[in-house]
Amino acid sequence: MPEFVMAPDGVSLAFERHGEGPPILLIHGFGSSRAQNWKSTGWYGGLAEAGFSILAMDCRGHGDSAKPHEPAAYGHDRMADDVTVVMQACGLACVLVLGYSMGGFIGLRLLAAHPDRVIKLAVAGVGANYLKDGISSPGARSLLADALLAEDRETITDSRARQFRAFADQPGKDRIALAACMRAMSPHLSLETLSRMQKPILVVNGSEDDTAGRAEPLAQTFVNGRAVTIEGRDHMSAVGDPRTRRAVIEFFR
Repeated sequence: MPEFVMAPDGVSLAFERHGEGPPILLIHGFGSSRAQNWKSTGWYGGLAEAGFSILAMDCRGHGDSAKPHEPAAYGHDRMADDVTVVMQACGLACVLVLGYSMGGFIGLRLLAAHPDRVIKLAVAGVGANYLKDGISSPGARSLLADALLAEDRETITDSRARQFRAFADQPGKDRIALAACMRAMSPHLSLETLSRMQKPILVVNGSEDDTAGRAEPLAQTFVNGRAVTIEGRDHMSAVGDPRTRRAVIEFFR
């Protein structure tokens, strides 16, 4: 069963803890949850076997956390602050952080705003496209949010928007909350901000991940960045690949 803590704006945040050892905080991707992104893909067991403890949270709008329907309740800076609220509830001053896709965006915001909270940061499902307007542009966000709210998903013509809608149609998900979260997605951090980050950062992506793009260009923006490519995997399949898990575990060790 999850534990809960209240964010300053009254949003309830769900999280769970498992195991013993150095803690790794897990931040899932858009439309997912701690269970879908991490537990069902083998991360809980793999990290525990490697000697780490797990702190996995549900971002606002997702999983067992509260699901506001207003875009003003979201944004990656606010969601990075939620991470610090969960950490404080667990008595953790600093942790190893792993974020996937949107979770990687949040992890980067966390490192930029609260560098002392992060020992090392691993981002997966985030790459060269983060450095462009791409999916974080207002137009792209609006397209995806509109697709999430369309009455008939057969009317959605954009292939990526159709994928997002199909994912959001899974049981237990709130498409109105997810659309609000998508509309509030923050722009990418500037190259200047990224280049000032001093902590070790791993970027790991599938070679077929057209959503994130290649890992190397993003890793090269950091003072202490490294890149790993998982051959033959795309944005949806890289997260569950044991090679992704091995790369992260090796990095955190």
